Amino acid sequence: MTAMIQLSNVSKWYGDFQVLTDCTTQVAKGEVVVVCGPSGSGKSTLIKCVNALEPFQKGTILVDGVSVGDPKTDLPKLRSRVGMVFQHFELFPHLSITDNLTIAQMKVLGRSREEANDKGLKYLDRVGLKAHAAKFPGQLSGGQQQRVAIARALAMDPIAMLFDEPTSALDPEMINEVLDVMTGLAHEGMTMMCVTHEMGFARRVADRVIFMDRGHIVEDCAKEEFFGAPRGERAQQFLSKILQH
Repeated sequence: MTAMIQLSNVSKWYGDFQVLTDCTTQVAKGEVVVVCGPSGSGKSTLIKCVNALEPFQKGTILVDGVSVGDPKTDLPKLRSRVGMVFQHFELFPHLSITDNLTIAQMKVLGRSREEANDKGLKYLDRVGLKAHAAKFPGQLSGGQQQRVAIARALAMDPIAMLFDEPTSALDPEMINEVLDVMTGLAHEGMTMMCVTHEMGFARRVADRVIFMDRGHIVEDCAKEEFFGAPRGERAQQFLSKILQH
């Protein structure tokens, strides 16, 4: 299996505080990996290192063979190939949904407005929101805005998608509409790394689960194994807490 994302001994510090310690894992092409763990375990930091939104001080990260930490790497180009969906949708409030979907395509990929529009609307349709193309983000619900953010990332034709707690800012009834879109992507073979507390989603969709605690990758195994009998005490505590809800 070809590794699309490869992390080797990645460590990161904020000043004296070590937030990631020797993290090593990989995500194969078409694989869905869920990263979970308690707050402050380094999950979001890990995923942000993958597309260089956070610098790291030690180790290597390769995305489709390109070294993220290499000073010679064209980071904007790399980021355009790795879709990122954040906790807070990060849409431009003053731009229409259509413009939110097309601006990066035109600026970063050099697409014509017409081509960017076609591509944007195709993915807006894919997330079930084509009727809202002319609206502004503030006129949509949180779940709808997050689906627009996913469509925007997909319009860049990414080779992989990173999700950083994409449902944690949403009301409970909006969570499933976002998870349904993510589930669809997984079934279509999109390479995905998802930081999430949604264990039902992990159970349904993940190929593997990575469990982090205090900056370390503590468990990294097939989801059946993780939910069947997580080996570490820390993972068991985490699961017993989270699965009660």
